[in-house]
Amino acid sequence: MSVLSFTESHRCGEARCGVLTTPHGTVQTPAFMPVGTKGTVKGLIPTELRDCKVEMVLCNAYHLWVRPGHGQIGQLGGLHRFMNWDGPILTDSGGYQVFSLRHLTKVSENGVRFRSPHDGQYRTLTPEVAVEIQETLGVDVAMAFDECIEWPADRDRVARSTERTTRWLKRCMAAREHADKTGLLGIVQGGFYADLRAAHAREIVDLDLDGYAIGGLSVGEPIDEMMAMVEASIPHLPRTKVRYLMGVGYPVNIVDAVIRGVDIFDCVIPTRSGRFGYAFTSEGKISIKHSRFSDDQNPLDPSCTCYTCRSFSRAYLRHLFQSNEILAPRLLSLHNVAFYQSLMSKIRSAIQAGPEALQALRDDAARWTAPAGQAASTGARNG
Repeated sequence: MSVLSFTESHRCGEARCGVLTTPHGTVQTPAFMPVGTKGTVKGLIPTELRDCKVEMVLCNAYHLWVRPGHGQIGQLGGLHRFMNWDGPILTDSGGYQVFSLRHLTKVSENGVRFRSPHDGQYRTLTPEVAVEIQETLGVDVAMAFDECIEWPADRDRVARSTERTTRWLKRCMAAREHADKTGLLGIVQGGFYADLRAAHAREIVDLDLDGYAIGGLSVGEPIDEMMAMVEASIPHLPRTKVRYLMGVGYPVNIVDAVIRGVDIFDCVIPTRSGRFGYAFTSEGKISIKHSRFSDDQNPLDPSCTCYTCRSFSRAYLRHLFQSNEILAPRLLSLHNVAFYQSLMSKIRSAIQAGPEALQALRDDAARWTAPAGQAASTGARNG
């Protein structure tokens, strides 16, 4: 019996609301996971995340393996205790680092040899090691180790990489020792070839995993190509299992993916934008550093009830950034995380209200999008 369960509660076309049940609690879907790569959502403490209505966070197995080490975290009681987060945790296996650190890696059938950017030491990440790391961390949801490759890539390279991802997935499954505590999600690859995506989705669904993710996107491609690959994958994934789109993105991209049937998301955009002085608001995305806010006594977002918006003016927030105060990125990151959680709540309500409400929300979300022609995310996993 799977350690994870997913129950669909409402549908609107392909969009759906549901509940993901994990060992550390339930998650209302569609859901957005803030990125806590190294065991922390940058600048925010767990109680603040809870105040923002966050139910689940994402951490990164590769980075925690490199420092401080999964063994040490395990000895200290596991990742939940280590970072003082009592809710569900999903860990990215390190497959994305195959792409992002490719100048420091060598890929073979056995796995990936990394040269650590921290200390220059070499270490090899295999499917077996990826599972060991995540089970030792004690997370609720582990990701299978996959090969994430660049965009664009020719069909032959994509096909060979996708076949390797399947072989690695089967090795991950064989390596599991705590399937009763940590769920395992397989990752659909296939590059930007719709037939390869569909075939790979069907292939890994036959393995009857705890859920499925769509990976290999948000690597620099145009948004329309990304959504085309989501559409190629979703019809072949079971309705009884959770569906996760990795590394996406801007609000409009999230709504578009929900409309196509995706349940959970993660991205660095809320916290990274906050650190650079950008806020997602009901008036659109703004830069608080702009001089027009120097005397503005209004809250960052008049429609938001987060601590930042309840407590401080735009003028004060601009002053903090101009003064290089550490509080500045914290307060904007806090607001942006709250904004994204509010967005997910509105999406769930719109699905229940029907097609017109969902389309209206999608039209509204177009105010918060990536610049024309760019991908939905930088794809980075260090929030």
